[in-house]
Amino acid sequence: MSGEMNLSVLIKEMKPFVNKGEYVFTSVQETSNIHTKDIIGMFKELEGMTLILEKEVADNLGLDYSFKASWITLKIHSALDAVGLTAAFSSELAKHNVSCNVVAGFYHDHIFVDKKDEAKTIDVLTNLSKSV
Repeated sequence: MSGEMNLSVLIKEMKPFVNKGEYVFTSVQETSNIHTKDIIGMFKELEGMTLILEKEVADNLGLDYSFKASWITLKIHSALDAVGLTAAFSSELAKHNVSCNVVAGFYHDHIFVDKKDEAKTIDVLTNLSKSV
């Protein structure tokens, strides 16, 4: 099943959704002590394995982190080869001084923003969606 490719539709129908909780990014050399069910996201880098975890999981494992984030999912099924959605919302968030870390899943785009910017992010994305 392929996702939506039309940029106007993607923006208009993105429907940002806040996943409850607080999330962190951390880097580890070894993942054998971490249950895969607890890993929200994982990316292998030269320096180690970057993990996105619930803050509570990271705290229980004694892992270091410096960024506490909200996780916002765009509910539209975007095609992995769609052009412009990330640029559109990240540019709009930048205009409002909101930093975002984006992860593309098979079905949805996921945005991690500073916890303090959660409400502002939803407002910016909702207004962007209404502007199309």
